[in-house]
Amino acid sequence: MPSQSTEVQVRPGVEDDLEALTALYNHYVSETAITFDTAIFSPEERRPWLLSHPEDGPHRLMVAAEPGTQEVLGYSTSSPFRMKPAYATSVETTVYVAPGAGRRGVGTLLYTALFEALSGEDLHRAYAGIALPNEASARLHERFGFRHVGTYREVGRKFGRYWDVAWYEKPL
Repeated sequence: MPSQSTEVQVRPGVEDDLEALTALYNHYVSETAITFDTAIFSPEERRPWLLSHPEDGPHRLMVAAEPGTQEVLGYSTSSPFRMKPAYATSVETTVYVAPGAGRRGVGTLLYTALFEALSGEDLHRAYAGIALPNEASARLHERFGFRHVGTYREVGRKFGRYWDVAWYEKPL
């Protein structure tokens, strides 16, 4: 179910979004510690990721786009939390907002649409890992009912230093 405001349209991600989504993700790969991927991707390398998020089911991809131009302003996903079968009712969620699109409520619109889409699914919990520091992401997750459940200290190494990851959970 798409959500819409006068400034931003939120809809399920589609094949035509692959290049823009890859470029957005690559920004976070090369410029930030928000993701622990360390090498940029080609759109073809990201295609399996896109295809693993269909328009229905527990693993979704929502895209925020500028009306008219369809410029991608961000995306949110729900993905498998872990691959073992007993974890099937848990998902890991994330939001990426394009540089320059912050402070427009894009993250809020994306999570609103994502959790609305997931409301009819057989899911029990959502989890989110936030590389620290990232106050904006922590505030967004708390606003959506996530609570901090622990922090992995120095769990990832990127840009020559170690990063902590705070873990949050939300009942669904």
